[in-house]
Amino acid sequence: MACFLVPAAEAVVTTIAKKVISKKEKENPSEIQKINFSEKLDWLNKMLWGGSGLLAFEHLWHGEIIPFFPFLTNAADSVDRIAMLQEMATSGVGMAVLVTAVWLGMISVMSAREKKVIQIQAVQK
Repeated sequence: MACFLVPAAEAVVTTIAKKVISKKEKENPSEIQKINFSEKLDWLNKMLWGGSGLLAFEHLWHGEIIPFFPFLTNAADSVDRIAMLQEMATSGVGMAVLVTAVWLGMISVMSAREKKVIQIQAVQK
């Protein structure tokens, strides 16, 4: 129904945050060779936008998205609207949380690898 709107909303927020953080990182560059947080946040953006786009296409394919107002077939009727909001609260939030959790796992692995590389470089100097 409309579960893809929750990860899409998170993607909008993270896209704005990435632009702000990227601008600040360019103003204050780091001397340590690490992946910038804005680049890591871009990974989350790509995961969220990709998943949301795929889900939106799937809903369009099944006729749940229409090209005229209210755009979602379940938004026209108040009874269906309740079911749609419940799906957004369960499936949509669940998907957004899962994608973010996977991204946090990726970040923790990358941070551990960066620390090892920095330690090796410090020993070699």
